[in-house]
Amino acid sequence: MFAVIKTGGKQYKVAQNDVLTVEKLAGEAGDEVRFGEVLMLGGDTVTVGAPFVDGAAVVGELLEQGRGEKVISYKKRRRKHSSQRRKGHRQYITKVRITDILADGASKPAAKKAAAPKAEAAAPAADAPAETDDLKKLSGVGPKLEEKLNANGVFTYAQIAAWTEEDVAAMDEKLSFKGRIEREGWIDQAKALVADAE
Repeated sequence: MFAVIKTGGKQYKVAQNDVLTVEKLAGEAGDEVRFGEVLMLGGDTVTVGAPFVDGAAVVGELLEQGRGEKVISYKKRRRKHSSQRRKGHRQYITKVRITDILADGASKPAAKKAAAPKAEAAAPAADAPAETDDLKKLSGVGPKLEEKLNANGVFTYAQIAAWTEEDVAAMDEKLSFKGRIEREGWIDQAKALVADAE
């Protein structure tokens, strides 16, 4: 049996006991990770999702966190007095071993959940707290993005200011931000807004 899953904005075809390298996931070595975005299940019968297969999940064990090989970006304009630019980049990666493919994701409980953002624990997604902040004051956050953050239990600047690296990685994975939180400097902005409110 195989499955096609989506994580980190990419798609992977996986089978049991496969070891794959994906973009960074929150958690430590030995943690169980569950991929709920299953696009297709294959085997005796093939099930294609629209866009995801209902109730399907892929369970894996997080093996190690690390960084990929350095990629060099080099740009040069020819002729005299021209410019050139050289940049290096090493992507954060996670190695995962696929332990199980579940056609019904609810049938097997997670043994050890990966680290979830503290913001979710602080406020349930369904019930907004009495006082909420205008998250649109953060750069890059509009009405739609504010709704997504509220749906994931983020309502105040204090919650964002208290995020750790694991929380940022989990929120990146959940909402497919692709590094927007660090790039836009939301945590620093949130700390400044909290200080101004005091």
